[in-house]
Amino acid sequence: MTTLKMVILGRQGSGKGTQSLRICEAYGCVHVSTGDMLRSAVEQGTELGRQASQTMEAGGLVSDETMNGIVAQRLSRRDIAERGVLLDGFPRTAEQANALERILYDLGERLTVAVNLEVPTKTVTERMLGRGRGDDTPEAIQRRLNLYEQQTTPLLQWFDSRSLLCTVDGVGTEDEVFARIRAVVSPAGR
Repeated sequence: MTTLKMVILGRQGSGKGTQSLRICEAYGCVHVSTGDMLRSAVEQGTELGRQASQTMEAGGLVSDETMNGIVAQRLSRRDIAERGVLLDGFPRTAEQANALERILYDLGERLTVAVNLEVPTKTVTERMLGRGRGDDTPEAIQRRLNLYEQQTTPLLQWFDSRSLLCTVDGVGTEDEVFARIRAVVSPAGR
């Protein structure tokens, strides 16, 4: 049986982190987030890690080329070949999704599914305001959500055009949402 190669998407505050832990526990796959990949590459002192570190220290965003290289390095590691992967935070754009498709193809793999946790903007805003973090002001939350919508709409269309997108209602208890995710991940040998 092939291993799960999954992407999880959703607005900030949609419950991706909580559900990612449950998915990895249930399916045995490795949870890989963009932040984890960047920190690991920097700590290991790889060429791509050094490039990312210089960019981040200068306050910039890591380029697609650097990010794609870091993802390619991480996906080629044995633990993912053996157990599969849940990508959280990558891809963020259709261009990055194209790169992911090529990376997996070069490894003799393909993406299994992309799950979009759909939670209304009003609900995620209330959740984020309830966290009490200093950077979770109504204005900052709105800016982040607007940016997410701009970047993610084309990405959702990309996954949908390849029949990979499954949108899951992310409102409810953790157990209810997880049951919905399992219902779309488990069919067809996923």
